[in-house]
Amino acid sequence: MGDTSEREFLGKIVSIKTKSSKKVAEVKDDFGKMQKLKAESLKKTEEMMASSEHDLEKLEQEMVKSKDLVPESRQRLKAEVEDAKYQIRGKYYELKRRISAAIVPE
Repeated sequence: MGDTSEREFLGKIVSIKTKSSKKVAEVKDDFGKMQKLKAESLKKTEEMMASSEHDLEKLEQEMVKSKDLVPESRQRLKAEVEDAKYQIRGKYYELKRRISAAIVPE
């Protein structure tokens, strides 16, 4: 007497399966949240790149139109704009790489 019956074992098995299913649902929900964050992060990164490019192009046009700048100043400013573009592109590619790596481990 006192042994666990088949019915009790079956109940425990069902309980374990239910608990497992709930964890799977939580993980899937977490994965969905990560995918959403990834998409939002990629969108922000793209917006940053487009905005920066637009702003730098606008600044370049203003520099060309400026009558107060001597040629040497224009050259230095043009070099600074090119450097800014290079740095921004670097940050852009780094962010994209990190976002992708955060979801898919290397």
